[in-house]
Amino acid sequence: GRSVGEVGLGCWQLGRGDWPAMEDAQARAVIEAALGEGVDFFDTADVYGRGESEERLGRFLRELRAEVAIATKVGRFPEPGWPRNFEPAVLRAHVEASLRRLGRERVDLVQLHCVPPEVLARGEVFATLIALRDEGKIAAFGASVESSAEAR
Repeated sequence: GRSVGEVGLGCWQLGRGDWPAMEDAQARAVIEAALGEGVDFFDTADVYGRGESEERLGRFLRELRAEVAIATKVGRFPEPGWPRNFEPAVLRAHVEASLRRLGRERVDLVQLHCVPPEVLARGEVFATLIALRDEGKIAAFGASVESSAEAR
Protein backbone atom coordinates (compact mmCIF):
# COMPACT_ATOMS: atom_id res chain seq x y z
CA GLY A 1 0.00 0.00 0.00
CA ARG A 2 2.98 2.35 0.02
CA SER A 3 4.38 4.04 -3.06
CA VAL A 4 8.11 4.62 -3.39
CA GLY A 5 10.25 6.10 -6.11
CA GLU A 6 11.70 4.01 -8.92
CA VAL A 7 15.23 4.60 -7.66
CA GLY A 8 16.33 3.33 -4.26
CA LEU A 9 19.67 3.17 -2.49
CA GLY A 10 21.36 -0.17 -1.98
CA CYS A 11 23.25 0.04 1.30
CA TRP A 12 25.87 -2.73 1.17
CA GLN A 13 28.59 -0.05 1.26
CA LEU A 14 27.43 1.23 4.68
CA GLY A 15 28.73 -1.92 6.35
CA ARG A 16 32.43 -2.54 6.62
CA GLY A 17 33.24 -6.04 5.52
CA ASP A 18 34.92 -7.44 2.45
CA TRP A 19 35.16 -4.00 0.85
CA PRO A 20 36.96 -0.77 1.76
CA ALA A 21 35.89 0.79 5.04
CA MET A 22 33.50 3.73 4.96
CA GLU A 23 33.65 5.99 7.99
CA ASP A 24 30.49 7.26 9.71
CA ALA A 25 30.71 10.76 8.21
CA GLN A 26 30.93 9.38 4.69
CA ALA A 27 28.12 6.87 5.31
CA ARG A 28 25.87 9.63 6.62
CA ALA A 29 26.76 11.83 3.63
CA VAL A 30 25.68 9.04 1.25
CA ILE A 31 22.29 8.80 2.98
CA GLU A 32 21.88 12.60 3.07
CA ALA A 33 22.71 12.83 -0.65
CA ALA A 34 20.18 10.14 -1.49
CA LEU A 35 17.48 11.86 0.58
CA GLY A 36 18.36 15.16 -1.06
CA GLU A 37 17.71 13.61 -4.46
CA GLY A 38 14.31 12.33 -3.34
CA VAL A 39 15.24 8.71 -2.64
CA ASP A 40 12.65 7.22 -0.31
CA PHE A 41 13.53 3.52 -0.52
CA PHE A 42 16.62 1.96 1.07
CA ASP A 43 17.70 -1.67 0.69
CA THR A 44 20.09 -3.37 3.10
CA ALA A 45 20.82 -6.83 4.54
CA ASP A 46 21.81 -8.30 7.86
CA VAL A 47 25.01 -9.70 6.33
CA TYR A 48 26.30 -6.31 5.09
CA GLY A 49 29.10 -5.63 7.53
CA ARG A 50 27.55 -8.23 9.89
CA GLY A 51 24.71 -5.84 10.70
CA GLU A 52 26.63 -2.58 10.51
CA SER A 53 24.80 -1.41 7.39
CA GLU A 54 21.43 -1.84 9.13
CA GLU A 55 22.65 -0.15 12.29
CA ARG A 56 24.09 2.86 10.47
CA LEU A 57 21.09 3.21 8.17
CA GLY A 58 18.66 3.14 11.08
CA ARG A 59 20.71 5.54 13.19
CA PHE A 60 21.24 8.11 10.45
CA LEU A 61 17.63 8.00 9.27
CA ARG A 62 16.47 8.64 12.86
CA GLU A 63 18.93 11.51 13.25
CA LEU A 64 17.76 12.99 9.94
CA ARG A 65 14.09 12.35 10.83
CA ALA A 66 13.57 10.74 7.43
CA GLU A 67 10.38 8.83 6.74
CA VAL A 68 11.35 6.24 4.15
CA ALA A 69 10.66 2.64 3.21
CA ILE A 70 13.29 0.12 4.23
CA ALA A 71 13.86 -3.35 2.84
CA THR A 72 16.28 -5.74 4.45
CA LYS A 73 17.38 -9.22 3.56
CA VAL A 74 17.97 -12.16 5.87
CA GLY A 75 19.47 -15.56 5.24
CA ARG A 76 23.16 -15.01 4.51
CA PHE A 77 24.34 -14.10 8.04
CA PRO A 78 27.38 -16.20 9.08
CA GLU A 79 25.75 -17.69 12.18
CA PRO A 80 24.43 -20.31 12.11
CA GLY A 81 24.97 -20.09 8.35
CA TRP A 82 23.32 -20.82 5.07
CA PRO A 83 20.97 -22.71 4.63
CA ARG A 84 20.19 -23.13 8.37
CA ASN A 85 19.35 -19.41 8.52
CA PHE A 86 15.99 -20.28 6.93
CA GLU A 87 14.88 -22.54 9.79
CA PRO A 88 11.83 -20.99 11.51
CA ALA A 89 13.44 -20.06 14.85
CA VAL A 90 16.62 -18.78 13.20
CA LEU A 91 14.70 -16.79 10.60
CA ARG A 92 12.62 -15.16 13.33
CA ALA A 93 15.73 -14.35 15.40
CA HIS A 94 17.45 -12.77 12.39
CA VAL A 95 14.43 -10.60 11.53
CA GLU A 96 14.17 -9.46 15.16
CA ALA A 97 17.92 -8.68 15.23
CA SER A 98 17.48 -6.61 12.05
CA LEU A 99 14.65 -4.67 13.68
CA ARG A 100 16.85 -3.89 16.69
CA ARG A 101 19.72 -2.73 14.50
CA LEU A 102 17.40 -0.60 12.36
CA GLY A 103 15.74 0.83 15.49
CA ARG A 104 12.28 0.02 14.17
CA GLU A 105 9.29 -1.89 15.41
CA ARG A 106 8.42 -2.87 11.84
CA VAL A 107 10.35 -3.14 8.58
CA ASP A 108 8.58 -2.48 5.30
CA LEU A 109 9.97 -5.45 3.38
CA VAL A 110 11.93 -8.53 4.45
CA GLN A 111 13.46 -10.57 1.66
CA LEU A 112 14.89 -14.05 1.93
CA HIS A 113 18.48 -13.55 0.76
CA CYS A 114 19.47 -16.15 -1.85
CA VAL A 115 16.96 -18.63 -0.47
CA PRO A 116 17.53 -22.20 -1.67
CA PRO A 117 14.69 -23.37 -3.95
CA GLU A 118 14.22 -26.50 -1.83
CA VAL A 119 13.55 -24.29 1.21
CA LEU A 120 10.81 -22.50 -0.72
CA ALA A 121 9.40 -25.83 -1.88
CA ARG A 122 9.09 -27.07 1.72
CA GLY A 123 7.14 -23.91 2.54
CA GLU A 124 7.83 -23.62 6.28
CA VAL A 125 9.45 -20.20 5.79
CA PHE A 126 6.09 -18.81 4.73
CA ALA A 127 4.43 -19.68 8.04
CA THR A 128 7.21 -17.83 9.87
CA LEU A 129 6.98 -14.78 7.58
CA ILE A 130 3.19 -14.67 7.83
CA ALA A 131 3.42 -14.84 11.62
CA LEU A 132 5.94 -11.98 11.67
CA ARG A 133 3.63 -9.96 9.41
CA ASP A 134 0.62 -10.73 11.61
CA GLU A 135 2.62 -9.60 14.66
CA GLY A 136 3.32 -6.28 12.91
CA LYS A 137 7.07 -6.83 12.69
CA ILE A 138 7.16 -6.83 8.89
CA ALA A 139 4.78 -5.25 6.40
CA ALA A 140 5.63 -7.49 3.44
CA PHE A 141 8.00 -10.27 2.45
CA GLY A 142 9.63 -11.61 -0.67
CA ALA A 143 12.79 -13.22 -1.95
CA SER A 144 16.04 -11.90 -3.36
CA VAL A 145 17.38 -14.43 -5.86
CA GLU A 146 20.44 -14.69 -8.06
CA SER A 147 18.83 -15.82 -11.32
CA SER A 148 15.57 -15.77 -13.24
CA ALA A 149 15.45 -19.57 -12.92
CA GLU A 150 15.45 -19.23 -9.12
CA ALA A 151 12.72 -16.61 -9.34
CA ARG A 152 10.52 -18.98 -11.32
